[in-house]
Amino acid sequence: MRAARLIRMVLLLQSRPSMTGAELARELEVSERTVARDVLSLSEAGVPVYADRGRAGGYRLIGGYRTRLTGLGRSEAEALFLSGVPAALRDMGLADAASAARLKVSAALLPELRDAADGAAQRFHLDAPAWYREPATPELLPAVADAVWDDRRIATRYRRKDTEVERELEPYGLVLKAGVWYLAARAGTEAGTEPGADMRVYRVDRFTSVTPLDDRFTRGPDFDLPAFWAERAAQFARSILRDEVVVRLTPDGARHLRHVTDRAGAEEALAAAGEPDEQGRITVTLPVESLDVAYSQLLGLGPEAEVLAPPELRERFAAAAGRMRGLYGR
Repeated sequence: MRAARLIRMVLLLQSRPSMTGAELARELEVSERTVARDVLSLSEAGVPVYADRGRAGGYRLIGGYRTRLTGLGRSEAEALFLSGVPAALRDMGLADAASAARLKVSAALLPELRDAADGAAQRFHLDAPAWYREPATPELLPAVADAVWDDRRIATRYRRKDTEVERELEPYGLVLKAGVWYLAARAGTEAGTEPGADMRVYRVDRFTSVTPLDDRFTRGPDFDLPAFWAERAAQFARSILRDEVVVRLTPDGARHLRHVTDRAGAEEALAAAGEPDEQGRITVTLPVESLDVAYSQLLGLGPEAEVLAPPELRERFAAAAGRMRGLYGR
């Protein structure tokens, strides 16, 4: 642990002109007294660390000293590719590896390029969680992430409605969607199974137990996680649209339909609509999750949408219109 901290201190000093004891303590998560002891140890080992006294003082490397300890380890290199999603790195337990990788890259750059990382971070940021929800990190996410990195099979217990099921899984990949973590994994180990043939998606926060097994699995060379997720996400979106409603839309209603209902379903309905009537209104058959959901969504269009069918939904809108007239008619 201490050797890694000393190396990190050298890389920090190599990537910046100088740093105060407080800055080093904050970066290394130790006390300033520990920083002073580490600096003394580096000096005794022949690393030319110089301490400037006074209010503007700090620590710096002298004589153009540069360490060659900048080679990236495998975990650091892998973490570096995820460095645009800092919360995801932290959740998976890879924050330290990513930090070390960024330091090594920074230390290897020419002095005039060392502010490139800070410049990019101040201009671009990816915020994955959705609005109006506090993202919770699944307790077992680091264990799942370790198995994904290591291609190691896991024995799991998974909460499904009111029961728990036991599964042995081959964990292929993790996906962070709107603040929720999902695992793409293959259940079962039948010989000759095509990659992705028995691939399923599990919510990581529903795992109640994850135990790494002794054996690893052979990852299918043709498996493409982004393509798999895109296909499953599209299937899921289609699968939940189990009902249909017929709606007459004004031009404004047609423009705003995709903003209040499922976007893909709205676009399909609009594309299949017939010619507008003499008032510019079009009639669409809209796939919806349920009549209750359709009621909540289409209310947002107000008078720009008229529900024609089914009759029970039209009656609900008529009743709602009557109540609104009572509220605003006065």
